[in-house]
Amino acid sequence: MVLNYIWVAFLLVGFAVGMVKTFFFGQTGLPAEMLSALFDAAKNGFEISIGLTGIMSLWLGIMKIGEKAGVIRVFSRAVAPFFGTLFKDLPKDSPAYGSVMMNLSANMLGLDNAATPLGLKAMEELQELNPQKDTASDAQIMFLVFNTAGITLIPTSVIAIRQTIAMENHLVGFNAADIFLPTLIATFIAFISGMVIVSLFQKINLLKPPVLIFVAGFAAMIFALHYALSGMPADRVNALIGTIGSVIILSIVMLFVGAGAMKRQPVYDHFVEGAKEGFSVAVRIIPYLVAMLAGIAIFRSSGCMQYLIGGIAAAAAFCGLNTDFVPALPVALMKPLSGSGARGLMVDVMRTYGVDSFQGKLAAIIQGSTETTFYVLAVYFGSVNVKKTRYAAVAGLLADTAGLIGAIVTGYIFFHGK
Repeated sequence: MVLNYIWVAFLLVGFAVGMVKTFFFGQTGLPAEMLSALFDAAKNGFEISIGLTGIMSLWLGIMKIGEKAGVIRVFSRAVAPFFGTLFKDLPKDSPAYGSVMMNLSANMLGLDNAATPLGLKAMEELQELNPQKDTASDAQIMFLVFNTAGITLIPTSVIAIRQTIAMENHLVGFNAADIFLPTLIATFIAFISGMVIVSLFQKINLLKPPVLIFVAGFAAMIFALHYALSGMPADRVNALIGTIGSVIILSIVMLFVGAGAMKRQPVYDHFVEGAKEGFSVAVRIIPYLVAMLAGIAIFRSSGCMQYLIGGIAAAAAFCGLNTDFVPALPVALMKPLSGSGARGLMVDVMRTYGVDSFQGKLAAIIQGSTETTFYVLAVYFGSVNVKKTRYAAVAGLLADTAGLIGAIVTGYIFFHGK
């Protein structure tokens, strides 16, 4: 129901603003631009969904091998103490734990292509345990917020873009990876905030050993990673992280296949059985994704996004706050709506203010530490035909807001005035 209100608001508010600008301010070309953006959104939604078919078939096939070989069950048992606290309604031996863990791991490594089909598989398994098929369960909401506020260990693509722009500008001694620790801190804040927010809704006690051990262990890993990578050049960091991610994913694939082969299972047949589901899942998400992108297109092309940013800037100035962060806000406001749109805005900020400027660094931190909340909600819930999302959107946006505040605060601590 919340997504319904948000979608209607995007369309009607965007249309109303567009008509006012057309008939009262003489911007007669704006309706054509809005219509073009609407049609482009429909095309992009279809292409994104169909583009997922191949990678989705691949990973669903691999997951089927792991499921038949019993490896997913082993993964589930390993994470059961932590996830069992947060997903309180799931059976302790649920295979969904393994799928959830693999999805979150792929997100942490920044492996978007691998994370989406793994997430859809996890959502499908959670839906099998959902007593009300058209309504999001507590477990599904927790999982969705984990995705929208998920931890990204290394923002590899953001570092690569910064390095490319620096080379274009002939910057000497530029360290594109200097946003690593601030980004990691901001994304960790978003993750913990999301976990706390959903736990408050679901009345989950987080002060239990499995959760406390996880949080403490992850915080320790953050500082260990920073210590290990902080002295490396950016290109070496990119290469190292890319290698680590590739080795982990390939190792998982070979572990699944090897385990199935050792048990003398028809591994190839299992792969084909799982891969067949890829196309049907991709087709199923098309209408949900097209709908969300259409609403976003009208809202953005009408100029509403710029008005929103201007209002935030005025409010900050009225409160006596420093407003140097405002030029990076378009990235923050666009990221929940469109990952590619936010990436384009980040590049625009870097080119306008400089890749080594405070605004450029803050835009990079925001891009690396926030997620495409509405995309995730539309695609994941749409894949299992959940229509009543309850408080999932509210919790996801609150976690996004916490991540944004964390990004701005860490950006000021690390880079402002330097």
